[in-house]
Amino acid sequence: MSARLCTVLLAAGASRRMAGRDKLLEPVDGAPLLRRQARAAVAAGTGPVAVTLPPDDRTRRAALDGLDLTLLPVPAAATGMSASLRAAATWAGARALLLCPADMPEITAQDFATMAAAYRGEPLRATAADGTPGHPVVFPPALLPLFAGLTGDEGARSLLRSYPPTPVTLPGAHATTDLDTPEAWADWRTKTGR
Repeated sequence: MSARLCTVLLAAGASRRMAGRDKLLEPVDGAPLLRRQARAAVAAGTGPVAVTLPPDDRTRRAALDGLDLTLLPVPAAATGMSASLRAAATWAGARALLLCPADMPEITAQDFATMAAAYRGEPLRATAADGTPGHPVVFPPALLPLFAGLTGDEGARSLLRSYPPTPVTLPGAHATTDLDTPEAWADWRTKTGR
């Protein structure tokens, strides 16, 4: 089933809570986080990969140089996460869509592959080992037209309420480690040594 699946990393946000730093450029495992996550998505080998980006962000673009993926510019005038989700759904076309925020430093190529292997035509949502829902999320093609009705920063929560996903357990806190502030980054680095 994974041949009909594509992956979009959501990287068009502004890192507003990072005190002037860009969380997607924070170094993780010797590379900017955005590049690390994009490499993992490509390495999973589950289908084409795209990344949503602000149209004028040259630094994030540079972090992706040389990788086999598609850039999906999301206009600055577009509001909230929903603009990225609509762009992702349009790009996916008739393929299932695996969505993952790009700011999750514990997601691995194996995690992307696990999600793709679990896909059987129904929505999926990754969970941490303790069962806490997180990311990535997989949407079947039949749900993608509904992305056109998403607005603001709510993301796809309303769709997940209407079409409950099957949980897929990932190791540890891979599915829930999302670092949005300098304090969260410092705490994570202290805990993981990364």
